[in-house]
Amino acid sequence: MPLSGKQLVAGQWIYGSAGEFTAINPANGQQLPVVFSKASEQQVHLTCKAAEHAYHSYGQASLTKRAGFLRGCAEQIMALGDELLVRMELETGYTQQRCETERARTVNQLLMFADAVETAEFLDPRVDAALPNRKPLARPELRFVNQPIGPVAVFAVSNFPLAYSTAGGDSASALAAGCPIVVKGHPSHPGTGELVAQALQLAAAEHAMPEALISYIQGDNDRAAQALIKAPEIKAIGFTGSQNAGMAICKMAAKRPEPIPVFAEMGSINPLILLPGALNTQARKIANDFVQSLTLGSGQFCVKPGLVIAIESEQLEQFIAAVAQELRAVPAGVMLNQTIYQNYNSSVEALKRSSVTQTEAQGKEPISTEGFYVQAHVFSVRAADFLRQPRLQEEVFGPCAVLVRCKQLADISELVKHLQGQLTASIHGENEELKQLAPLIKLCSQKAGRTIVNGFPTGVEVCSSTVHGGPYPASSDPRFTAVGTAAIKRWLRPVCYQNFPEFLLPDLFK
Repeated sequence: MPLSGKQLVAGQWIYGSAGEFTAINPANGQQLPVVFSKASEQQVHLTCKAAEHAYHSYGQASLTKRAGFLRGCAEQIMALGDELLVRMELETGYTQQRCETERARTVNQLLMFADAVETAEFLDPRVDAALPNRKPLARPELRFVNQPIGPVAVFAVSNFPLAYSTAGGDSASALAAGCPIVVKGHPSHPGTGELVAQALQLAAAEHAMPEALISYIQGDNDRAAQALIKAPEIKAIGFTGSQNAGMAICKMAAKRPEPIPVFAEMGSINPLILLPGALNTQARKIANDFVQSLTLGSGQFCVKPGLVIAIESEQLEQFIAAVAQELRAVPAGVMLNQTIYQNYNSSVEALKRSSVTQTEAQGKEPISTEGFYVQAHVFSVRAADFLRQPRLQEEVFGPCAVLVRCKQLADISELVKHLQGQLTASIHGENEELKQLAPLIKLCSQKAGRTIVNGFPTGVEVCSSTVHGGPYPASSDPRFTAVGTAAIKRWLRPVCYQNFPEFLLPDLFK
């Protein structure tokens, strides 16, 4: 499918009327072919109104038809073939293998939701039979069922052009719930986003879905995004990105005449606790696995292990030496765009200048000034200094981590108590010491959405049991997950039918 640079507005591909922009290849800093148009506020309003109309018909589609459509989306994405992968490589600097892996995750996620839709379990139907002879008051028949909340705005993310963008987890779960989507593409990968939007539109047509079920708007400024957040037809928002951007969206959505929920996945440093027993027996292996997890995708994962916590010992020094050795062999990694590149370098420079941190390990320096390449870093700080420096809890997006040196086990617990909410928390230890640390493990589960024993947080498994969320600032609502089948719950609202004759009930109850 040729790229057009257009917007998918109200079921039609049209040029945006608010200007133009181009994508940049982060590997060399050069502009990529194809000029993309920017959606105007008026075009955003038009497509949101169309999405509202689509909601009334799509929400009534049978679950079998909805599941078939989701499978059709997966098929059409695969049908894009190498065209999608090549464009994604150019816009992200990712390797072909990384692009293929993310495509597989995206497709499998759509298929997972298709299967989940057919079970109808997410609707959670309940019936309380009438009790006409109950004293002192009769009880009418009541029926409970979840219904789609309405059109959903999805903000594509920079670091997952497929799995968290046009057809990613927010989009797939919203469509599974019965909600039309209006996707705000990310300006770092507009071509990848447009190709996927084309695929979803083809699937919608093949399965006789409403024209405006899928909308895709572009732009490299905030105008279209703000218009989308404020559109009265939008009933919920899905976002993954920085804490500042996520909270700005939350505040704007809360100030609407009709406030709406924002499900924002934001900042996390994902603490990695190394207990003495684990360092005694596996220091080198843990060091190797840690460096791989830290530098995967140039550290541009929200679940990257950005904080290591351990008790000072000879074994910890061996671990640090092994990390330094492994990291020295890691080439400079390419960042997704200039803003991320600049923010990373600013954060690293601040850590270098800090009076309480010291550099423990570094990767290879960039060999070229072209593109957005950065050097990996690991710093260390003493526990007392970490607790006095709130800024050390801020996420550094990229291949950088801070190791906190503790004097004793009690220091680890005290430090974890003071951590903000996290997406993940990992603990490495031997079975005997883990048995004695139930309070610490419980504390970790209170701080994070996913707690891991003897493993690393990267490589999120997409399945029914996964939780990708956590207390603020990891997410804006810790009761929900952005990954796994439970992600569908974000786009549903419960409705009760009281004393309804059967012919008026939803099909599920007939």
